Formats: sequence, C-alpha cells, structure tokens
Amino acid sequence: MEIDGTLLTILGVAAGILILTGWVEQIYKGYKTKSLKDVSKFLMIFISAGAILWLIYGMIVDDVFIIGTNLAAIALMMIVLGMKKKYDRQSKRNEI
Repeated sequence: MEIDGTLLTILGVAAGILILTGWVEQIYKGYKTKSLKDVSKFLMIFISAGAILWLIYGMIVDDVFIIGTNLAAIALMMIVLGMKKKYDRQSKRNEI
C-alpha cells in the first residue's frame, strides 16, 4: 500500500497533537487543583522511558515527527513530574 507524502505528514502531526494534548490537559488540571496525587509515578516512569526509546528510534530513522513529538512529550512529563513533587510536598506540609 502506497501512502502519499502529504497524507503521511498529516498523520504524523495528528498523532503528535493527540498524544501531547493529554499531557497539556493534565498540566492544566494539576495547576488548577494544585494536586497531582492521582498521577502514578510508575506511569510517568514507564511513559518517559518509552518516549526516550522512541526519541532514539526517531533519531536513528531520521523522522522529524517522532523526534519532535517525543521531545515535547519528555518536556511535558518533566513539567508534570515537577508539579507533582511540588504539590505533594505542599500537601504534606499542610497535613502537619
């Protein structure tokens, strides 16, 4: 099956947008509620590891969409992780 280059570009951009939108929504919700206690550390570790492996793969095959999406995903996950640590610390202080 032959896929047109334009269609392939649209597919790659759409996939990247869909994947990253979930993280943006999580960041917004966490910022609004000042809580990310329901976000699993293990989920973030495994998804981060997968994103790093996809990034390496994207570099090997020289695919700008895979590289860009996974760089952005890693950045967004780092934001979520930082927010989670900050809000968890604040929550523990408020309990004392």
